[in-house]
Amino acid sequence: MGLSLRDLGERSGVSAPMLSQVERGETSPTLAVATKIAAGLELTLSQLLRLDEGEHVAVSRAGGRRTLERGGHRFEELTPPLPGQRADVSLHVLEAGATTGGRDDPPMHEAGSRETAVVLSGTLALIVDGTRHELNAGDSVTFDADLPHRFENEGEEPTRFLAVIAAGLRRG
Repeated sequence: MGLSLRDLGERSGVSAPMLSQVERGETSPTLAVATKIAAGLELTLSQLLRLDEGEHVAVSRAGGRRTLERGGHRFEELTPPLPGQRADVSLHVLEAGATTGGRDDPPMHEAGSRETAVVLSGTLALIVDGTRHELNAGDSVTFDADLPHRFENEGEEPTRFLAVIAAGLRRG
């Protein structure tokens, strides 16, 4: 997740010195403090203590994934929804002339999110904060996903691309 003790302290309400003592094993947190730490990490207490782990592998079957379609843009969530998960992978198909969003749509991702897209086939334009980036099959791009952005397919064939969105705080 890449959080500093100060970042986690702000997110959890537990002081950085206390977090440091817990991290170094100098003290054991109370259940109340452990619950706050878990909340700051966007986990349940059971997840933090790894009490709810039954399986260590989550398989997402081709026919059972969530799929959405809107205006020539179809995407499929490849990552199963897991508690505390901080990254999502999706497969997108943009029909010729389609776009992932409107010119003035607000960003859909939380502050500090990053997105990486890999073009599998076709051509793709990424517009981030008003700047256009042309991509071809095999190209990849990483950008700050909390900025206004959209993908466009101005080609004559459908474009397929993978997107990985990692949530969290951006590193300085």
